[in-house]
Amino acid sequence: MTADESAAADEGSGRDIEYDIDDRPPLSESVVLGVQHYLTMVGANIAVPLLLAGAMGMPPGITAQFVGTFFVVSGIATLAQTTFGNRYPIVQGAPFSMLAPALAIVIVVTAGDAGPGADWQAALVQLQGAIIVAATVQIALGYFGLVGKLRRFLSPVVIAPTIALIGLALFDAPQITGTDQSWWLLGLTLGLILLFSQYLEVKHRAFRLYPVILALAIAWIVAAALSFEGTIGPFFQGTIGPLSFDGVLGSEHPGHVPLGQVAETQLLLPIHPLQWGMPEVTTAFVIGMIAGVLASIVESIGDYYAVANLTGAAAPSEKRINHGIGMEGLMNVFSGVMGTGGSTSYSENIGAIGMTGVASRYVVQIGATIMLVVGFVGYFGQLIATIPDPIIGGLFIAMFGQIVAVGISNLKHVDLDSSRNVFIIGFAMFVGLAVPEYMANFDGPLEFRAAIDLAATIAPLLEADLVAGTALAVWIEATAQAVADSVFIIGSTGMAVGGLAALLLDNTVPGTREERGLAQWERLTEDDSEFETVWERWLGTDDDRS
Repeated sequence: MTADESAAADEGSGRDIEYDIDDRPPLSESVVLGVQHYLTMVGANIAVPLLLAGAMGMPPGITAQFVGTFFVVSGIATLAQTTFGNRYPIVQGAPFSMLAPALAIVIVVTAGDAGPGADWQAALVQLQGAIIVAATVQIALGYFGLVGKLRRFLSPVVIAPTIALIGLALFDAPQITGTDQSWWLLGLTLGLILLFSQYLEVKHRAFRLYPVILALAIAWIVAAALSFEGTIGPFFQGTIGPLSFDGVLGSEHPGHVPLGQVAETQLLLPIHPLQWGMPEVTTAFVIGMIAGVLASIVESIGDYYAVANLTGAAAPSEKRINHGIGMEGLMNVFSGVMGTGGSTSYSENIGAIGMTGVASRYVVQIGATIMLVVGFVGYFGQLIATIPDPIIGGLFIAMFGQIVAVGISNLKHVDLDSSRNVFIIGFAMFVGLAVPEYMANFDGPLEFRAAIDLAATIAPLLEADLVAGTALAVWIEATAQAVADSVFIIGSTGMAVGGLAALLLDNTVPGTREERGLAQWERLTEDDSEFETVWERWLGTDDDRS
């Protein structure tokens, strides 16, 4: 065995992968596994549209269609990424990193500060326009190779805290730490996941493969049974019943399952492009959304490394990163056309890979196809929405804890006796938690502008004799607002703050390549020639045709 092969074997040792990236399990098994992958991200993929719908004052009937659209976009984006993009088994869904600028747009438009038509539809077409234009920047960064060039500046010292912060940044998710919490239901869900994935996995293969879907189903059935109110019977020709039930979990309980809402939803949802109207573009909104896109890119790069690490594969090449980010940009354009809040790689299903050992691209594609179809079915979206927050919270604890551990595992490549490395890693993780916690004091970019007194700060510039009343004054004001909004959006994203801090320090503080882990990691990074684009696979390279 060569030195490189030995290093790769060491990297892959200890991995407990049931299905590798290129494996194709039987179809019946893949359907269940694919749905499980998607169930790990339903909480987040529903939370984003519900937050936006609430901020816009969207009518209930339209909200169901809005949520369904997110699932349709998620399914198509996942199929595109796994087939034409980086080809990693990562589910694509609604990004939290783009939620802050999206909410800022909604607040401004619905308040009537952006012109006439201060309603949910006016806010949505402005949001669509901002996402579409900002996504073109992401496409350029990806397909022109600019993002991939960052790889040469990335060492395990940078990647470890970035990946860890993907999980740590969500420790205070409202589904976990909300004041109105059902700890017994959260504990039941978490306990079942641990039981199936850690204790019973050796007893039966089903516990290894399906711990998430089993735990969610059991916890949901328990919650639904305790939420049931009504009369059943009579049974056995009137000898028993009728039986009346008063729900143990009332409508105000966090574990309540509102099954009645499912029956009130329409069967098929009329989801189609431009369903809310033609997108409108406002420069200030676009600039703010670009900041959200940049934060999303940082998170996605961390996701790519996390998947490679979990599966024992080589670290992603520059070429693979470029195609992944470029495809995310294309799918963001598509999401804007469809009228959602964007699309990005989802960390939740990466945690599922680590817990279930199922990293099959085929499985994720099957799940994406199912989500694409059922996204048009109103009953499905409403049924998924009935999963109580405590159940989602238990799932989050298991999933994101796994991602934190994956990030930390990258440190095996670096010299942890080096005070340089210890300082950079500790500093990056601390600021990655502290800065977003500070930004959480503000409801959005507009409140942050007010807190730093942006208007008063730039007033002397705007009132100068050569500037006042000119186009330059408008440009200065717009630029200042864009900078403030970018600071807020990036500062609100833990992995962006920590990753950028580690990137800066690791590439400026003196340190040897062996000390930083670069010498060993280069042997574990795939060459650009190892990643074939869809065109190279389907049409053949120039060498193949010659």
